[in-house]
Amino acid sequence: MEEKARAHLIVSGRVQGVCFRAETQRAARTFGVFGWVRNKGDGTVEAIAEGAKADVISLINWCKTGPPLSRVEKVDVTWQGCHGESSQFDIHY
Repeated sequence: MEEKARAHLIVSGRVQGVCFRAETQRAARTFGVFGWVRNKGDGTVEAIAEGAKADVISLINWCKTGPPLSRVEKVDVTWQGCHGESSQFDIHY
């Protein structure tokens, strides 16, 4: 059985206004990760990613680069206990 994981991410840099949320959603769906992504008022992007640990790690690694127009400076990751609260990956506004 695959180990499940949940990560809380804060992505810093030029990550708003560059399709970061939509592309994160696309990447999460590709990796089979559930959760959500949203812009924060301080210019960062916040996400919750939950699923098989290897898939969550793949999404975290994707976030370290992001879409072509972004410039990621830092990805802070906090590992949390799995909640299983979502069956998809949403964009929160």
